[in-house]
Amino acid sequence: MTAGRVSRPASPWTRWTQWTQWTLFAVVFFLAAPGAALTPLEHTRATLEETRRIIDGDKPHNEKLAALSELLKRFLDTDTMGRAALDKNWGKFAAPQQKEFLDLFRELFQRTYVQKLLLFERPDFAYVGEKIEDGTALVETKIVTPKDEFAVSYVLRAEGERWLATDIKIEELSLTGNFRRQLERLLSKASVSDLLDRMRKKYGPGGKGGDDEL
Repeated sequence: MTAGRVSRPASPWTRWTQWTQWTLFAVVFFLAAPGAALTPLEHTRATLEETRRIIDGDKPHNEKLAALSELLKRFLDTDTMGRAALDKNWGKFAAPQQKEFLDLFRELFQRTYVQKLLLFERPDFAYVGEKIEDGTALVETKIVTPKDEFAVSYVLRAEGERWLATDIKIEELSLTGNFRRQLERLLSKASVSDLLDRMRKKYGPGGKGGDDEL
């Protein structure tokens, strides 16, 4: 008669390894689907802390830009921002022109926001609070540096279980509002085709535009 195998309790090292593996899995899953269980403030915090990790890293500047742009694609609703920035001028664009404008505006907004973040050396983020009303949230934060601090507010909208930023205000200055004023000025003097050509040269493939000027 064969004796049954005696089950031994797992060693402390084995239990620690298993716990670490499950913890890492949970963190990766949580960040991969940030909207699954996060409030607007928590979602913003997760994005900004990953932003800080990228900025504090030792990768070359261009690699940091690429990593930040990829991260922010999942956080910024640049289509809503672009339509709001065009405001009453949206109807002047034909459907293909609207699509091209939103593609170019996405690149413009991401570069503007990323460049502003990279101006801060090893920034720290403070999280002031959040307000939620009718599917819209306002998350108030601060960028803290050794010499100063800057108030940054995020306006977010709910989309299913996700929260997407529809505007960013730095020291009460709306980035979307800033672009709206520029677009109104440009379209008062130039045609839609001229505007798109201008944006294409700066923010299309190979374009070098990186500031917040159209």
